[in-house]
Amino acid sequence: MYLVVFMSQRSSADETGYGAMADAMEALAAKQAGFVRIQSWRDDHGHGCTLSWWDSLEAIAAWKADARHQVAQQRGKALWYDSFELQVCKVERAYDFKASPSGLTAPHPKA
Repeated sequence: MYLVVFMSQRSSADETGYGAMADAMEALAAKQAGFVRIQSWRDDHGHGCTLSWWDSLEAIAAWKADARHQVAQQRGKALWYDSFELQVCKVERAYDFKASPSGLTAPHPKA
C-alpha cells in the first residue's frame, strides 16, 4: 500500500470554488482503480493536509494523470494555494486501535 501526503497552505481566493472542487475530487478519487481511502483536515490559518491511500504506484500515477484532476491541479497552482508539498510513501506496516464496548481492546494490523 502507498500513502500520498499532500500538505498545503491555502490562499484567500475563491473559497466556494475551492470547496466544491475539493468535494468533487474526493468523490472522483474514490472511484479510481486502486483507491483505498482518503482523509483531510485544515486549520484556521489555512494549513491543510490530505492523506490518500492507494494500492500501487500505478494507481497513483493514473490519478495524477486524470484529466479532471489535472484541471484541479492547475487551478490550485493558479488560484487556491500559496504553497504545497506532496510526498508518496510506501506503507511498510500499519496498525489501528478501537476500544470495544466491553472495555477489552486489541490492536488490528492493517498491512
